[in-house]
Amino acid sequence: MYKACSILLSMVLLMSGCSFFEKEEVQPKVQPEDKAVVLQPDEGAIIPQPDDEAIVLHPEIEVIAENLRVPWSIDMVNGVFYLSERTGSIVKVENGKMERQQVSLEKQLAKAAEAGLLGFVLDPNFTDSQRAFAYYTYSDNGRDQFNRIVILDYDGDRWKEEKILLDRIPSATYHHGGRLKIGQDNKLYITTGDATTPETAQDLTTLNGKILRMNLDGTIPDDNPFLNSYVYSYGHRNPQGLVWIGRTLYASEHGQSAHDEVNQIKPGANYGWPVIEGWEEKAGMETPLFQSGEDTWAPSGMAAFAGKLYVATLRGIAVREFDLEKKTTSPVITGLGRIRDLFIDGDYLYFVSNNTDGRGTPDENDDRLFRVLLSNLK
Repeated sequence: MYKACSILLSMVLLMSGCSFFEKEEVQPKVQPEDKAVVLQPDEGAIIPQPDDEAIVLHPEIEVIAENLRVPWSIDMVNGVFYLSERTGSIVKVENGKMERQQVSLEKQLAKAAEAGLLGFVLDPNFTDSQRAFAYYTYSDNGRDQFNRIVILDYDGDRWKEEKILLDRIPSATYHHGGRLKIGQDNKLYITTGDATTPETAQDLTTLNGKILRMNLDGTIPDDNPFLNSYVYSYGHRNPQGLVWIGRTLYASEHGQSAHDEVNQIKPGANYGWPVIEGWEEKAGMETPLFQSGEDTWAPSGMAAFAGKLYVATLRGIAVREFDLEKKTTSPVITGLGRIRDLFIDGDYLYFVSNNTDGRGTPDENDDRLFRVLLSNLK
C-alpha cells in the first residue's frame, strides 16, 4: 500500500468546545438470552493487525470546503455538491463557493447525541424535480423522540419539507441509523438503529434495527421480502453505510464497543443483533464479511470502486479500504480525525470529516470536505 509521507498535513488542535448535541455515553453490554457459540473465523477472514493502523498522510489531499457544521451526508449532481449538516442545514458547494442553505422542517430537530438532520440523497431526476429525500430526528412536544423520512423541495436557495414518506420510527439518545441511498432498482433504502432497545432489531413488527426499502413515493414495493412491510433485512444494531457493487448491497454497522461489521445484505436475512455479533454463529443468522474484533472502527458512510469498499470511520479516524477479493482491510487515509461520509465521482474520492460533533478535537477550520485521487490510495 502506498504510504505517502513526504509532506505532513499540519493540524493545530484546539480543545473541543460546547456541542449542539449531548455527549457520548458508553452503552452497557447486552447479554443475549440464547448464548451464541463463539467460533474461529473462516479461512481468509479479516483480523486487523496492529501495523495496519500506521498513520497514512497524503500530500495530494485537497480541501474543497471548510467550516462545515457536523456534516453527515454527501451527494452531488453535475459537479455541484450538497452536504447535509446535523444542525439542520444543507451546504451547497459549486465552483469552490460554499453556500449554507436553510432547511424548513415541520418538526424541531432533536438535540440528542447522534441526532439531527442525517441522511440526504437527491432525487434521481433532481435536475427537473428539484427534490431530495431526507431523514431526521425530532422531538414530539418535547417528550417522545422519533425519526422520519421526508421529501424536501428546493427552490434554488432553500429547502422545505413537502411530504412525509415514513414517520414515527422510534428513536432514543443513541442509535438512529439514518443513511439513505437509492439503488439501481430506483428504490429508496434506509438504515435504522435499534434506538438502544436491542430486542427490537429481531422484531419484524418494528422499524428499528433494520434496513428498509420503499418506492420513491413512500409505498411498499411488491417484491419486498416480507408481505406489506418496509423491512428488507433485520437484526442490525446501528447501520450507517450502504453501497452497491453491481447488484450486491453492502452495509456498515456499529458493533457494541467493538466488533464493528461490514455485511453483504441479502433480502429477508437476519444479521443477528443482539443474539450474535462478530464471528459468533447461530442457525438462520448471518455473520459479517469483515469485523473489527476488539478494535473499534465506528463505520459510517460507504463508497465502492474497482471491487473495493471504502468506509468512513469515526472512532477509527480513517478511511478504510476493504478488498473483497483479497479479503483484507487497511486504513488508506488517516490523520484528519473522524470521517463521516464518502462519495466517489470519476477518479476522485470525496470525504467529510466530523470533528465538530462533540466527540472529536476540531481545529479552527473543521469540518472539511476533502478529495483525493483514487489512484493515490495504493
